[in-house]
Amino acid sequence: MAAASPPASMKIQTRNVEIKTEPEADDDLRICPEEVPVKRDPVVPLVAPVCGLQPLAWSQDHRLAVCTTSSVSLMELVCDVYSSKQELMLLRTSIPVPTEAPKLRVGPAAELAEAVGKFSSHPDPSVKQLFLADKVMNPSIGSHKGIKYASWSPLGCDSSGRCLLACLTLDHRLTIHNSHKRLEWNTLVNLTKRYSERLKERGYSKKDNKPPQAGLQDFDELQRRFRMQTPLRMEWSSVYTTKQVQPDNSCKDLEMVLLAVLMENGDLVLWKFVLPYLSDADVLFYDIVESGVSRPSDLAWWEYESGERRMSGLIVGSELGPVKIVPVSLAGVKGYFTLRHPVILWKECDELAVENLKCVPMIHPIQKSSCSLIVASRGCYVFWCLLMISPAGLNVHNSHVAGLHSLPVVSLAISQHGVAVYTCSLDGLIKKLTPTFTESTLIFKQEDLLQPDNLSGRRMHGIAVSRNGAYCALVSTQGLVGGHHPISRTYQVHFVALKTSEEAAALLLKSPAQNLYKTADLLDLVRWQVVKNKCIPAALLDEVDRKIQEVDTPYLWRFKLFLVRILYQSLQMPPTDHHWKPTLEENKVPVRDEDKEGEEEEEEGGEGEEDEGEKDKGGAALVEVKPEEGNLEEQMEEVQAWINAVETHMMRENMKKVLGVVYLNTWIAQNTSIPTCGLVEYLSRDGNDRGSEVLIGHIKNKMNKQTFSERCSLCQAVLPFSDHKQAICKNGHMWLRCVLSYQACQTLTFRRCLLLDTIARLPQPEDPEWIRKILQAPCTLCDSPMI
Repeated sequence: MAAASPPASMKIQTRNVEIKTEPEADDDLRICPEEVPVKRDPVVPLVAPVCGLQPLAWSQDHRLAVCTTSSVSLMELVCDVYSSKQELMLLRTSIPVPTEAPKLRVGPAAELAEAVGKFSSHPDPSVKQLFLADKVMNPSIGSHKGIKYASWSPLGCDSSGRCLLACLTLDHRLTIHNSHKRLEWNTLVNLTKRYSERLKERGYSKKDNKPPQAGLQDFDELQRRFRMQTPLRMEWSSVYTTKQVQPDNSCKDLEMVLLAVLMENGDLVLWKFVLPYLSDADVLFYDIVESGVSRPSDLAWWEYESGERRMSGLIVGSELGPVKIVPVSLAGVKGYFTLRHPVILWKECDELAVENLKCVPMIHPIQKSSCSLIVASRGCYVFWCLLMISPAGLNVHNSHVAGLHSLPVVSLAISQHGVAVYTCSLDGLIKKLTPTFTESTLIFKQEDLLQPDNLSGRRMHGIAVSRNGAYCALVSTQGLVGGHHPISRTYQVHFVALKTSEEAAALLLKSPAQNLYKTADLLDLVRWQVVKNKCIPAALLDEVDRKIQEVDTPYLWRFKLFLVRILYQSLQMPPTDHHWKPTLEENKVPVRDEDKEGEEEEEEGGEGEEDEGEKDKGGAALVEVKPEEGNLEEQMEEVQAWINAVETHMMRENMKKVLGVVYLNTWIAQNTSIPTCGLVEYLSRDGNDRGSEVLIGHIKNKMNKQTFSERCSLCQAVLPFSDHKQAICKNGHMWLRCVLSYQACQTLTFRRCLLLDTIARLPQPEDPEWIRKILQAPCTLCDSPMI
């Protein structure tokens, strides 16, 4: 899919708004003053109305899921280094809603049909109406089509190191999806169907495995069997590491993630996903927890970590108003403790439904201890709860923020980097809450998030914040037009920048992740500034060079390479002609008479003389333009040489890293798929690199004067290692080289970087474990995953 086309440019009204950033982002880097928030193009139109309780969900790998009545519309934010456009680069895909309706099994088909006939004509109106109005028990009245909820897993859960997507439809089908290829989505497992089969095997018993005493002819039993397998919400936990004992008594670290599914009867069903997900065998039933919450409404994970002490639980909200934390036992996970009893966060049954539950870990700036902030919307109010663990026990501080909106809060988002809470209601108002700590409680600073002109007066349906808080996504539709509701509505997704480019640059330089791909939303703000100004800010470049001199890390070199690449793209002139457009002049077939040819030749001769005269008259102007074009070409050549120098440095450092792994994992004179001799020869060309000389000496001693040359699979000729990007044999056969192992990829299938920078070969069955580990690394140039 192509990126959404940008709309016509519009005037943006902005004012200065104080945005709180991370404590480590000091004011030592100042590039240029900007104003936030700023609307970013494009505005993405949706082909179907939005639906669901929280229609927007932003993943850790920078993909936005929008729940609509026909599909899950997906937009991936790509920080493209080969584009000079100022708009956001969004790759759009979608996952359609299945057409067939799911059928929940509650017992034998004949017994179920008899129960349906009985309760649809029951003499008691209270039983009859309750049965007929329930779309789960009585699907004959029809059900809505669309996506009810979407939830993203943490980063690194699928085979490519990206996120899995859990989708819950309005007809209660829970499925897991992944994007194995670039723009293709696959359905991995149907958890609703799998759980229904498990309940059938257990005879629809509860957690205590006691068989039910009543049958389907009992209305309460029929209702219980449907509610125990009707999902309402699902949320992913963080990634846990467990130990697995191998046959040789050695221990191997295994990663797993849990998916908690909240059922209509209040049960919490936990599914275990062994990472990376490869097949259905990696999905296992983990546990079931009875929350005891009546009429549950929302779900969130609570995870506390302080040093080596970690705890986790599930926060469950109710339509009646109470909020509680339910303990979750994590057997086999090192360092995790289990809560002894449920923790009541709010106990009043005031009929204000708990929605948009969020939990974020924080550091108390006064007490210097770990704590957790839990927020949720309850009608027009925002409920908050601060959890702190002290030697005396668990301390709970809770309250409500009132006076935010005149209408109920429809969506709530929280930025974990520089904690801020964003809320929106149907009236189109967006509020920002910034917490301020005191000795024992919190105070929220309330601000109106200023909106561009084209967002004022629109009806808001959802809000989401990107991974690092750089962007805010809004889904909206028309409000009242001339005091009346419009006949037809169109739904759009808008993107608003919440941080300035200088803040993004400061955060990138001090990022603890040390990964450009994980900070792609911040990186896009810096790209936008470089493309817009056609230069790299001097303060930023000096700061990068200074940090490289202090701490020479690959992350800083990749950041510098990114800046230079974007500078090169910004200097390129936009194309004046499009090669894909047919020219009408070439398609015309001239038909002329012989008598008119002479006259036309004379006219052409006269026009040629006039053209020569115009050239003479405009000669001075052309002379003035040529030096500018020459300077631009010289500047682009300098930038290209700059790019080549940075890439060569990064490749040489990565080659030394690969050779070090080869040295530690091979015996004397062992032939591997990695071109060791070619790498040694390539690194030997630079005589000023002392580190390379020492490593090459050790490698040559181990090789014992033996050379294992790569050979072309077509002609068996030797493939010389003259370039780190490609290999060409003497017969002209060219093969691209893997950026991770530097082996020539001589197969029909290989992986490619998300930004189309480099390629990597697929692991082969005969590859040892240490080579497979090398091939699991991201791109050397941009940190993007290999797909």
